[in-house]
Amino acid sequence: MSAAATETLDLSMFVHRRNGAAHMDLAVEDVGCAACIRKIEGGLKQIPGVVDARLNFTNRRLAVDWREEELSAAGVIAALEDIGYRAHPFQQERAETQEAQHMRWLVKCLAVAGFAAMNIMLLSVSVWSGSDMSQETRDFFHWLSALIALPAAAYAGQPFFQSAWRALRTRALNMDVPISLGVILALGMSLVESATHQPHAYFDSATMLLFFLLCGRALDHAMRRKTRAVAGNLAALKADFAHRFDGSEVVRVPAAALKPGDRLLVRPGDRVAADGVVLSGTSEIDESLVTGETERRVVATGDTIHAGAVNFSGTLTMLVTAAGTGTLLDEVERLLDRAVANKSNYVRLADRAARMYAPVVHATAALTVLGWLAAGASAHDAIVTAIAVLIITCPCALALAIPAVQVVASGALFRAGVILNSGDAIERLSEIDTVIFDKTGTLTLPEPRVDNAAAIAPDLLERVARLALSSRHPLAGAVAREARERVPFDGAIEEPGQGVRAMIDGAEARLGSAAFCGVDTAWDRGDEPGASMIAFSHAGRAVTLVVRQKLRPDAVETAAALRARGLDLIILSGDRASAVEPVAASLGITDWRGGLNPAQKIAAIDALKAQGRRVLMVGDGLNDAPALAAAHVSFSPISAADITQAHADAVFLGERLAPVLDAVAIACRARRLMQQNLWLAVIYNAVAVPVAILGFATPLIAAAAMSGSSVLVTLNALRARPPRQRAAVTAPESRGLVAAEASTA
Repeated sequence: MSAAATETLDLSMFVHRRNGAAHMDLAVEDVGCAACIRKIEGGLKQIPGVVDARLNFTNRRLAVDWREEELSAAGVIAALEDIGYRAHPFQQERAETQEAQHMRWLVKCLAVAGFAAMNIMLLSVSVWSGSDMSQETRDFFHWLSALIALPAAAYAGQPFFQSAWRALRTRALNMDVPISLGVILALGMSLVESATHQPHAYFDSATMLLFFLLCGRALDHAMRRKTRAVAGNLAALKADFAHRFDGSEVVRVPAAALKPGDRLLVRPGDRVAADGVVLSGTSEIDESLVTGETERRVVATGDTIHAGAVNFSGTLTMLVTAAGTGTLLDEVERLLDRAVANKSNYVRLADRAARMYAPVVHATAALTVLGWLAAGASAHDAIVTAIAVLIITCPCALALAIPAVQVVASGALFRAGVILNSGDAIERLSEIDTVIFDKTGTLTLPEPRVDNAAAIAPDLLERVARLALSSRHPLAGAVAREARERVPFDGAIEEPGQGVRAMIDGAEARLGSAAFCGVDTAWDRGDEPGASMIAFSHAGRAVTLVVRQKLRPDAVETAAALRARGLDLIILSGDRASAVEPVAASLGITDWRGGLNPAQKIAAIDALKAQGRRVLMVGDGLNDAPALAAAHVSFSPISAADITQAHADAVFLGERLAPVLDAVAIACRARRLMQQNLWLAVIYNAVAVPVAILGFATPLIAAAAMSGSSVLVTLNALRARPPRQRAAVTAPESRGLVAAEASTA
């Protein structure tokens, strides 16, 4: 079995059968405008064997159906590349599927409530404007309104009725209890008014109430669903593949398809896709994503290697012992479970307001009935007044206060390069007083770079970089990123463990080890921790390139800006102290620790929490995932391990650290607006409730007042977007997704 064995692409785990054809969902890169829909769908439908192709522009998802006897899954992806688009197999998570179904249900409820409210309002206007209308005509209009309102409320009110029933069954109260009570009483009293030929009915109040409340519920859910969909796309675009032996053939399969007992070929430059044991071969592996340690480890037959490590110098054959779970991941998951359990007691701002809201509203309505009865009013008048109180206090403004700000703020964060994974992350981010950074891949760039590129002649650096394009070695990848013209030289040959050579302008050029290139150097990697050397020689010219993980371009400025906001900065790293110290010094961070394992990072965070500190943790490695879950709020870069991103509250894109600073500023602004909206709701109730209690507001006037307060908090929420974003002419949000996809390509 050799590395040169024939390799095919196996995507069977992503293919499903539907209506007699094969079906696959794909996440597509660089979909930037509506014209891409016609280009992709039209181009694919011209391919023999393709039955149908549908591109969802909103979430950049492509659904393809084809006949398997004429085309393969790999052929579909190849056809897309010929059209000009890269695509990656996508498998929708169960949670995302459930959220999509719930969102469709909410939208249906919203549509029903809106349709009913509009039609009943037209009937109500006819009744109010028809002063000379006969009793029979008015009653007819009331019963016609009932015919529309009752089934509409029964359907559209389900989200509130079901939630209220669940709360009552557990002998608890939530905001949906007074909402449901107000709607049911308004409908019931309207039926009584219609049956007794009274001039007023309140069907319009009930349906309008449901419409505005469903707007808030749908906004909240849309924000969470959108961020989950984008995160799912990003995960698909950076999905790992493995080279698995299938008899004498090497098959390229998704890492998710691996199982214990599989034998894998791990070439130089490949990321290890599963935990396992080396069967043959010797190499150096980089485990910085797993442990945070930047120093490479030498492995040979019998040694254990973990998923996430990068193979450097030699070709390895390994036996999979655990795929997805295993000794290392088991320990991480155990720490994660403990951290998540400790974090679950956080109560959102809206929930804290809701705890007080429900009992106060019920008590107010009950006292209104008793007060009017004590004053000698009829039961009818007392109940109508209580219904007006329930409607005027219905938490439309409160229900919209938080979601409306979240939607606007999440859009601002998205444009700043931050994707939220958690609905309450904005609130928690605004409360932090301490920021903890991991070092490797967080303060430094995830991929190594040429440290002395500025000292090398541009024409020579371009030649070196273009030669590096022909090598799979990770160090060569760092050099290749310096190429302006990304065209490799023809006829390049890579010699495993040595380097790559090619004929350039009639002379042989070599890139690799000093011995391979014939370069005499006294450079010692031990003199510069975390750095590596790669040599180049051509036509009598020679150069030595120093490759190391460099600080993110704006790390120094971002650290200074965070300190200027009054935040304390700390570095907790799994890397050696000798590698952490210079980074901390360059950033002006005096509190730092190196050589920490996941449990020690959690212990450090717990100690800070015991002091009353609220911590933002920023990390990317597998060893950071438990600490991210333990922190008050957490961020990870898009280059982070999948499990790390899954347990972070937000993911930031690109090479710069500025999105973390922008997120803190936007979150603080958003929290102020959330509090303002809650106060607006309180002030509205303070004015409107006495008016309703005194009987000056009918249920219809109460519904109109409630609608006005909802509009007010929504307008205030629009201020969550920073001034520069409001003033700028922004492109569609697809720009953010394209940037995100480009950063993972």
